[in-house]
Amino acid sequence: MTEAPATNCVNALGDIAVVLGTRPEIIKLAGIITALGDRARVIHTGQHWDDSMAGQFFRDLGIGEPQVRLTSVAGKPRGLQIGLGVAELAEHFAEHPVRCVIVQGDTNSTTIGAQAANYLDVPVVHVEAGLRSFDRNMPEEINRLVVGAIADLHCAATPENAANLYAEGVAEDRVVITGNTVVEATELARAQAHRHLAAMVSDETVSRGYMLATIHRPENTDAPESLERILRDLASSGKPVVFTLHPRTAAAAERFGLTDLLTPFEILTGVGHADFLELAAHADLIVSDSGGVQEEVTVLKKPLLVVRRSTERPESMTAGFSRLVTPELDLAQEIASELRASHDALADTPSPYGRGTASREIAKLAERLALVS
Repeated sequence: MTEAPATNCVNALGDIAVVLGTRPEIIKLAGIITALGDRARVIHTGQHWDDSMAGQFFRDLGIGEPQVRLTSVAGKPRGLQIGLGVAELAEHFAEHPVRCVIVQGDTNSTTIGAQAANYLDVPVVHVEAGLRSFDRNMPEEINRLVVGAIADLHCAATPENAANLYAEGVAEDRVVITGNTVVEATELARAQAHRHLAAMVSDETVSRGYMLATIHRPENTDAPESLERILRDLASSGKPVVFTLHPRTAAAAERFGLTDLLTPFEILTGVGHADFLELAAHADLIVSDSGGVQEEVTVLKKPLLVVRRSTERPESMTAGFSRLVTPELDLAQEIASELRASHDALADTPSPYGRGTASREIAKLAERLALVS
C-alpha cells in the first residue's frame, strides 16, 4: 500500500501528480514541482530508495518530501518493479483521483506513472518526450516507446525529438517543443554548490588537471569484461581520475573481483547534484554513460566521451560537446585524443536544449490540460 498523509483530501494532496523515482527525475522535475506549488502531488515510486540516491536531492532542491511513497517497487527486478508499481499506483489514483499525471524521461518509474494514469483515463504529460536511441536492447528505449504510445501531451526538448514523435504518428497538436528542464536545473545547482572543489578532491589532483568519470549503466556493469575494460582504460591515461562511484558499479566491481582496479582513482560516493556539477565544471574531460550528463555538459561547456553502444541524445554530439565511444572503439585512445584536443570553441556554443524556461512552460501546459480533463 502507499504511504499518504493523514488526510485523504485530494486538495491537500494536490490534483496534478508528479511521478518520479530516480535521481535524474528528481533533478529535472524539481522546477516543475516548484512552479505547480500546492497543485503538485509528488509521488516517489521507490525505484532509487536510499538517501544518497534520492533523499538528499529533495532536500538540496528545496521541494520538500514526497507526499506519497510506493512500497512495492524498491529492490525488485525490472519486471516486478513495473508490474507491482503500476498496480499500487493505480490503486492510489482510484482512491485519491488526480486531474493530470506528469512523468519524465525513460525510467521504470516513468512507465509506471504513465500506465497507471492511462488505465484510469487520466491524461499524461511526458517531459523529455521523443528521445530515441533506436536500440531496443536498451531498457530505457522500451520505456520511451511505451510512454510515447500513452502520453496525451509530449513535451519535446528539441526539434529532433519532436520529429521522432511525428515519424511514429503522433499528432502535431499533441507535441510542444519546450526545451529541456536540465538547463534551469543545472544553472540552479551551480548557484547552490555545497562544497568547493578543494573540499572534494586533493590539491595535487586539482593542480594537475583531472578527468571526471561516472559509469553505471547495465551494458557497462553487468559483464566483467566490459567493466574491466573501462576501468583499465581510464587508468591508462596518466591523468588523475575522479570517479563518482554509483552503487551499481561498486557492487559489480565487488562481485567480479575488480575492486583493485578502482585504487588508482579518487573515489567519491553519495555526491550531490550540485557537487557533481562543481566537479564537472573544473574537469578537463568527462567520461560517462549517463544520459543527463550529455545534456549538462552543454550548459557547463565541457567535453564528454559517452561510453555506450548508442545514444538517444545526438544533439549534444552535433553541437560538438560529446562523442560516442562504442565497445569496438579503443577507449584509451579516445581519451588520449580528447585530452590533446582544444575545446575553446565550446565556450561560445549554445546549448541545444533551450534557454531555461522549460519548467514554467510545462507547468502551465499541465495546468491547462488538467482544466479540461
